[in-house]
Amino acid sequence: MNDNIQEHMEVLAADGSHVGTVDHLEGQDRIKLTQSDSADGMHHFIPVAWVDHVDEHVHLNKDADEVFGEWDKQ
Repeated sequence: MNDNIQEHMEVLAADGSHVGTVDHLEGQDRIKLTQSDSADGMHHFIPVAWVDHVDEHVHLNKDADEVFGEWDKQ
């Protein structure tokens, strides 16, 4: 599944909410989101384990509130 995750793809929570935009994969287990698409101006990281499926977007298996509460910031 990691091979399907590309830069600039939109990341959507399970509830359909926009979470961010892929900057790049950080190793094999984390997705780094773009800083420019972040409300707080920080990079955020989400585990690849949260990915439900990938089509033209990256779809997560968590609702937006869970993602925003649990992602790593830098």
